[in-house]
Amino acid sequence: MFGGAITALATPFRNGSVDDQAIARMVNRQIERNIDGLLACGCTGEAATLTTAEHLHVIEQVLEAAGGRVPVIAGTGKNDTAASIRLSKDAEAMGVDGVLLITPYYNKPTPRGQIEHYTAVADAVDCPVILYNVPGRTGTDMLPETVARLSRHPRIVAIKDASGSAERVTAIRELCDITILSGDDAIAMAQIALGAEGVISVISNVAPGEMARLVSLTAEGKLADARELQNRLYPVMKAMFLETNPIPVKKALSLMGLCTDEMRLPLVSMSDELVPRLEQAMKKAGLLG
Repeated sequence: MFGGAITALATPFRNGSVDDQAIARMVNRQIERNIDGLLACGCTGEAATLTTAEHLHVIEQVLEAAGGRVPVIAGTGKNDTAASIRLSKDAEAMGVDGVLLITPYYNKPTPRGQIEHYTAVADAVDCPVILYNVPGRTGTDMLPETVARLSRHPRIVAIKDASGSAERVTAIRELCDITILSGDDAIAMAQIALGAEGVISVISNVAPGEMARLVSLTAEGKLADARELQNRLYPVMKAMFLETNPIPVKKALSLMGLCTDEMRLPLVSMSDELVPRLEQAMKKAGLLG
């Protein structure tokens, strides 16, 4: 159902408000450059600092701009199960193709708590549900055994894995056949070679065509060509995390004239001394003139 290169879209702001024109510009560029899907309001989209009204507005704008040309997934995960249910149901009513639920952060639920949380949301909606394991954000790891238990639910169809381990793909595959999507650009090629179906990507905000090609080359077994592209993109992949995501990608998008680099507090724009490193990586990869 979900696969290929899916962009975790940054949310553009202008003077404190969501920039609708920039969303349309970014979405159209993504689709014109052959991206396979879009994620609105994930971690890269600064979902944690969006009001509920803004959150739904961004989803609406992405859906409108995409116009059914590619699947649109909505990030609807909160660390409050009831809030996740409400947001997921609202997003479903808007027509998204699926919802992405982050493992609850701050609360640090046990495996049983994770199972009950995800099950409660999946029971409340009729659309596909994607799990999201990112220990660096949440403070807890969703173990392969937990993923396998959750995969039995008819609406839980995929997991975005950002555990930082290519081995995790094999561990999950051994226990169940859920769709696995990489959550880490730098090891996405390795994870896809091991059986992941694609990546939910940060770098594809600035390099959608390149990331879509990297995924397809790897899936087709054209590993020499995939490695060549991976090597070209790798410095940019690393530069995307010179500071907390999405600070660098917002700066990169602003350098390309696609949106401002305005952030929501407590995040701030990229440190001046790091910008040249980002620019250099982008220029070397052919992403910036």
